[in-house]
Amino acid sequence: MPQRVFALPRQQSLLLPAVHNPFVHDVKLTKADKIKCALLGALLVPVRSVCLLLILLLMWPIAAIATFLHPLKGAISPMAGWRRFLCQAVMARLGRLFFFFLGFRVVVKGQRVRSVDAPILAVAPHSSYFDAIVCIVAGLPSTVSRTENMATPLFGRFLRCLQPVLVSRLDPDSRKNTILEIESRATSGGRWPQVLIFPEGTCTNRSCLITFKQGAFIPGVPVQPVLLRYPNKLDTVTWTWQGPKAKTLLFLTLCQLYTNVEIEFLPPQIPSEEEKACPCLFANAVRSAMAKALAVPVTDHTFEDCRLMITAGELTLPMEAGLVEFTKISRKLNLKWDNVKKELEGFAAIANSCKGGRIGIEEFARFLKLPVSPPLQELFSLFDRNGDGTIDFREYVIGVTVLCHPANTEETIRMAFQLFDTDDDQYITQEEFSSLLRSSLGVADLDVSKLFNEIDTDRSGHISYEEFQAFAQSHPEHAKLFTTYLELQCYQALQNDGPECILSTSRISSDGAQEDSTSDKKDD
Repeated sequence: MPQRVFALPRQQSLLLPAVHNPFVHDVKLTKADKIKCALLGALLVPVRSVCLLLILLLMWPIAAIATFLHPLKGAISPMAGWRRFLCQAVMARLGRLFFFFLGFRVVVKGQRVRSVDAPILAVAPHSSYFDAIVCIVAGLPSTVSRTENMATPLFGRFLRCLQPVLVSRLDPDSRKNTILEIESRATSGGRWPQVLIFPEGTCTNRSCLITFKQGAFIPGVPVQPVLLRYPNKLDTVTWTWQGPKAKTLLFLTLCQLYTNVEIEFLPPQIPSEEEKACPCLFANAVRSAMAKALAVPVTDHTFEDCRLMITAGELTLPMEAGLVEFTKISRKLNLKWDNVKKELEGFAAIANSCKGGRIGIEEFARFLKLPVSPPLQELFSLFDRNGDGTIDFREYVIGVTVLCHPANTEETIRMAFQLFDTDDDQYITQEEFSSLLRSSLGVADLDVSKLFNEIDTDRSGHISYEEFQAFAQSHPEHAKLFTTYLELQCYQALQNDGPECILSTSRISSDGAQEDSTSDKKDD
């Protein structure tokens, strides 16, 4: 028989990210590094610790005086007079002294513009709690912070000096109120200090710029990009989801003779009318300008990828298995986070037996309770988008969404049921089920009892349409496999010029093919 042409050819949409995992950092200490840290640490850590403690003890009463009886919520106004002097002059200088005793050597490039010229500072890449140094260099602008941080001993009082825009996890209207407050300050005509925002929203290893959240760009006012670089031979500052803990990085940083940091203020980005109307365009334009200046790629990873990464770890998969560039996946395939998490759990059910958390054809067949056969290999190859012989979670969620869910329509499931129900009595017996699968898979002695029993939930010895439909909808991989059999039958009928099968095959595959080909036309 001539080789069958797939109704849904492999597409090149949803390309792999330029950086596979921006949330991992591994500090590799050579023997020489360890000896250097031990020798310098024995001298520097005690001295620096005492100096830092003295600075903090000096800063706290000044911060307490500057913020005494000054409200954080309600009808607040920007600090003025002696309060502003204590915060923006005295506290800023003490902050510089604090980072000096931490061992930071700061190089500032470019010029920070006034609040009236660029009300918002967008800082990236965000990779460490040491990034707070940019607040000191920028003259203590306002920031966006969680309400819980205000209760932190010592540092909560310092944070109050910045008059932050507060975000509360307990308030369902918090996101809307935060955006309104940012917009109010950004359009105050310079009355408020600049608002400093890390638009990535989470820490990365600085290998790329991930998706920018839109909060800084919704007001539609000029934004000044600020770049952060740590040009050090040994990276002891990067604090990501996978890597050394905060205390370990602090200790290693204190053991260094000095730590270089570069802060560069780029020219303000002024939004066009189109970008004012669409904050996403403005955010992408600013990110592109910053990525070009940093000479790094951009990816569509977000905080949701971190959540999926943690979930993958909880499912005993490699943590990086959950990284799918959530923004791109959700935008192109119209998926919610909960849907992707559910697919991750399904993927884990297959992949946990595989080394490295990738699915091979043998594991795929075992999960479907079917032998390896040409139709099964054809389905597997549609999932395996890069052709390496395995399926990772990214390929799995794309395959299930683009290939399998369109096969779950009432029409195609009904057609598949009728194909199995050879005597048209509205039930599929095990003999009918195995007979069709034997001919479709080309396997003479095929044991399908396990698969049949899984579909036959009431153990009646036959499968009703309701059972078949429920199984197809909850097991989308099988749904696509059943419709693949339909395509095979239609292909054989086409050899005899059966025009009705052309229509059937077209209906079966049109949703998935059109969706995937449309994806190709969109920008990645």
